[in-house]
Parts: sequence; structure tokens; C-alpha cells
Amino acid sequence: MRTHTVGEIMTSDVVCASRETSPEDVLRLLNRHRIRALPVVDHDDKVVGVVSGTDLAHGRTARTRPRGSAATAVGELMTTPAVTVHPEQRVSDAARVMERHRVDRLPVVDEEDRIIGIATRRDLLRAFLRTDEEIRRQVIDEVLPGTLGLPSGAVAVSVREGMVVLEGCLPDRGDVASLVRSTWRVDGVVGVLNHLRFAAEDGRSPDRRDADEGLPAQ
Repeated sequence: MRTHTVGEIMTSDVVCASRETSPEDVLRLLNRHRIRALPVVDHDDKVVGVVSGTDLAHGRTARTRPRGSAATAVGELMTTPAVTVHPEQRVSDAARVMERHRVDRLPVVDEEDRIIGIATRRDLLRAFLRTDEEIRRQVIDEVLPGTLGLPSGAVAVSVREGMVVLEGCLPDRGDVASLVRSTWRVDGVVGVLNHLRFAAEDGRSPDRRDADEGLPAQ
């Protein structure tokens, strides 16, 4: 099943600062590149924090400085540790990280925490800008045969504004759960409405699931 990764949508040309960069220089960088925050890296390009315009305005360490003094370097103002992602992570997972930490950009790092890119909320949204028909075709052509080996017509699939509706009868309850989880992983899906039934193992007529809404993969 085709899903986008962070490495595919990230920006490789990253504007960074060091701990020693002055707040004035950071402000100039933010204004010049029209961004709201940038990663702070050490001499080995490892991400040690993130500094934003808000950090510059308020000062993260104001309480620890003598009254009347000002921060002279970004190392005193940055937010640390930085929230980062890896290039092989799925775009949907990165979106959840952004929401959880209430940030709009994520430094992308390699296995040694060295900066290799930046993923912004706008970058992630581009990957999710898919038509309902594109999402529907992927569920039918890839999810159904790839997850359970089902023919495309085994389950009725409809999509409206990213909400997928699944209707049909599957062999057992586990198949229902697997299909719902796999559907959630498709880029652009914002929800799954589960109207699937499963055939009881004792040979009785198919039973309907109690719950209508599927849950996202954890």
C-alpha cells in the first residue's frame, strides 16, 4: 500500500542557528525567510533545540538572568529538547506529532540526530490534498487486496471529504479490524465509518458489529 513518508515531502534546504547565534541575527533570519521558527544545531549538525519568534519576544530563561540583563545567545532562549521526526516515518504519524506538541514544523533528523531537513504543516498538507476519488481508488485497488486478499467488489467503499465509509460482510471480526486499521493509514483519510459485518464462526447468519466507527491505528 502506497503511503507518503516524511523524507518525500520535507524541505532539504534548512535554515539553522547555533547556540551562539545572537537573537538579533535569528530575528533577521526569520524575517528574511518568512518563517516562524528554526532549529538550533551544534557543531556536528545535531539538533539541540528550536527557537521561535515567541521565544525571542518573551525569553525562555528570563527568570534565571539578573534583572535588567538580556539574553545574548539563542542557547539561552531556545526550546529544548526539540521535537523531531525521521525521514522514514509516515506523513500521517508526523501530523499527529505536530498536533500532540502543538508545533507547525518538525526538524527531520538521521539516525544520529543530525539535521537533514524540515517538515512544515504546509508540507504535510500537500500530501493530504487528495480527491475523494483518489482515496477511494487506493482503498479499493490496494487496501482490500493487500490487507485481506479481497477482490475489489467485496466491500463497498465511498468517500466524502476524506471520510471513508466501508460496507460489506467479511469472514470474521479480526478481518474487520484489520481492514479499518489499514484504511486509516491511507494518506488523506480523516476518518473511517465502519458499517462492516462479519460472518459468525458457528455458521449463523452474518452479525453486524456493535460499533459503527473505526478507530485509527495506534
